[in-house]
Amino acid sequence: MLIDEAVSNGARLCPACNVMNITERTYYRWLSLNKKYGTLEDRRIFADHSNPVNKLSSEERKKILDTVNEKRFANMPPCEIVPALADEGVYIASESTFYRVLREEKMLNHRGRGSEPGKHGKPTSYTATEPNQVWTWDITYLHGPVKGMFFYLYLIIDLFSRDVVGWEVWPEESANHASELIQRTCIAQKRLTTKPLVLHSDNGSPMKGATMLETLYALGITPSNSRPRVSNDNPYSESLFKTLKYRPNYQPKGFETLEDARNWCKEFVNWYRSDHHHSGIKFLTPAERHEGKSEEILNNRHKVYETAKSAHPERWNGRRPRDWSNITEAHLNPDKDYTETKPIVSTSSEKAS
Repeated sequence: MLIDEAVSNGARLCPACNVMNITERTYYRWLSLNKKYGTLEDRRIFADHSNPVNKLSSEERKKILDTVNEKRFANMPPCEIVPALADEGVYIASESTFYRVLREEKMLNHRGRGSEPGKHGKPTSYTATEPNQVWTWDITYLHGPVKGMFFYLYLIIDLFSRDVVGWEVWPEESANHASELIQRTCIAQKRLTTKPLVLHSDNGSPMKGATMLETLYALGITPSNSRPRVSNDNPYSESLFKTLKYRPNYQPKGFETLEDARNWCKEFVNWYRSDHHHSGIKFLTPAERHEGKSEEILNNRHKVYETAKSAHPERWNGRRPRDWSNITEAHLNPDKDYTETKPIVSTSSEKAS
């Protein structure tokens, strides 16, 4: 009655239903009940709850269990048992019904020597509020002069600024090369060993080699790795590699020499750091954000937009100018319920994996 009164006075049905905390579907169901039975009484208590006509009888259920326990079917799954029975002119139930009955009887078990698939735990999450708090890194291959020959690009980026803080190209993957790159990057960034730093990577052998781990511990860096067999726990490095391989002058047919690959990567890194306006950091260049210029640049952009709106307010149609507020935090694999008050470097577990 209240909804009908609101609608008759000009309100739309959907907002009126929302005010009453019901859906339009519920409202129409009430109308249908009132029209059919002359009452709004809940009819679910009068519904027929008897067994459905397609339910298996106890005899049919027992026949399924007896069949799968026959010696000839002991090592066959239902997807093989049902066709085999059909070849004999026998049909008991569908494959899905066989599986359901076995599952209900706890007779459906993992087979084979491999471990049973399981759910992955939550990834370790990190939050950075300034440069050089969390780095992520990975290795990607670059095509060489002949098929099957590759050069390998080692690349480290800063989570907060997306800046490339270290890179090298080598003819092989090696924990020793990775260790040397980490040391040179720390020197270039003038990092103090007493300042917390997390280095996140996937589970490749160069990332977990003894030489690499020894270097990290000596430099006071906390190693962190993606979950096993999970491909999206290191998204920033993967995204950067996609940007690299979609550059117009990238050479998918291969670089002639190691020096050619290094020169091309040097040009790419310079472009990415100083000319590429990154969509994830309000279209600043990574170098600008890494050098702490983002606040000044974004404030200037805001003033330009406000001036443009003042000159022609009719063109904005009552809308606010684009939001150019600075991004103060960057998150790696954040919890879905994370808040804006996390620590500088936070983990979802006490010890980084």
